Amino acid sequence: MSITAERKAEVIKTNATKTGDTGSPEVQVAILSERINNLTNHFKTHGKDNHSRRGLLKLVSTRRSLLDYLKKKDEARYKALLEKHNIRR
Repeated sequence: MSITAERKAEVIKTNATKTGDTGSPEVQVAILSERINNLTNHFKTHGKDNHSRRGLLKLVSTRRSLLDYLKKKDEARYKALLEKHNIRR
């Protein structure tokens, strides 16, 4: 369910806009998307895990807030991010 440190570093490296970038919306959305995908796979075998489902809803909400912020600031980056991570809107 959790993302490993190596995988997180890899996600940060592939989505960073510059070196040392860990706080840009692109990186944050990428990390949240990775965690959301892991939890989605978890629910395929553990359908009644409602405690983790609550955490999933919180992650989705946080990602939605970041995407709304990015859409307000720079719509081109927003559209590129949706396309890159296959996020429905």
